[in-house]
Amino acid sequence: MPLVFHIPGYLRAFTGGQSRIEIQASATNVGEALDALGALYPGVCDRVLLEEGRVRPHVNVFVGKDSIRFTGGLGTPVWDGNEITILPAVSGGASST
Repeated sequence: MPLVFHIPGYLRAFTGGQSRIEIQASATNVGEALDALGALYPGVCDRVLLEEGRVRPHVNVFVGKDSIRFTGGLGTPVWDGNEITILPAVSGGASST
């Protein structure tokens, strides 16, 4: 079974407009899975990872429903069939005053 990536709108220019990408990779963790995605779709990882290899502060990555910020970062384990979602961080809002 492949790993599945859910790609947000701002990254679809790098994936030929695809919002869902299946990759056949022998990745054991999120970092390896992102490397495999980046090999197929150059430019994606540059927008997800900082130059030193950490996830950018304004980007959230989930394996299933779990944020990798709380499950081991890029070392979070993945298995065939896992779904990895990349989301831009959302903040702000209107003041109630």
